[in-house]
Amino acid sequence: MRIPFIFLAFFACFSTFAQKDPSAKVILDQIGAKVKNSKGILVSIQMVSKNSQGKAMGTKQISLKMKGDKYSLKQGLMEILCDGLIIYNFDGVNTISKSSVAESDQTLSPQKLLAGNYDKDFNYSLLGQTSSNATIELLPLDKRKSFQKVTLVVDKVKSALSSASILDKSNNSTLVKVLSINYTAVLADNLFLFNRAKYPKNVEIFD
Repeated sequence: MRIPFIFLAFFACFSTFAQKDPSAKVILDQIGAKVKNSKGILVSIQMVSKNSQGKAMGTKQISLKMKGDKYSLKQGLMEILCDGLIIYNFDGVNTISKSSVAESDQTLSPQKLLAGNYDKDFNYSLLGQTSSNATIELLPLDKRKSFQKVTLVVDKVKSALSSASILDKSNNSTLVKVLSINYTAVLADNLFLFNRAKYPKNVEIFD
């Protein structure tokens, strides 16, 4: 039996929407536009980790500065610095590891979450919404990613991310809560330049 062409066309459209939900896209694009139009962003973040049994594994307070494709992330003495091309990861003691932006593509950093550029890396769907908030599920297109899904809660009034729950492939979860965000921060370019003199003299740098 031949299936009518119109049915095939409908099914193809439905499959596309399921992968890139247009209702979710409107909300995600608003986040992306706000980030893109900002000259500097300052964010305070809390990260709460739990294992696959739901046991709390720790809480971290993080300060994040973003300017275009550059960012600086600090948690205690630890720091991650990106000048747009190279990422410098200081362990807070005596080691700095270097990697290219492309090499870090399999992980999901707070900076990537807040950047709002989801089209390239994810399929997404709108799970539910109210007048003030929306819940959106992201599924990575690249199955080699270290995580299996991300659930976003978006403040629709502010067009900003409120929280993100990341589930890794071992079913451990990390809740990223945005405590505060400033889209009009004035950030000097040299904040994102690696300066060896800032770190202890005994620090070793590894490529």
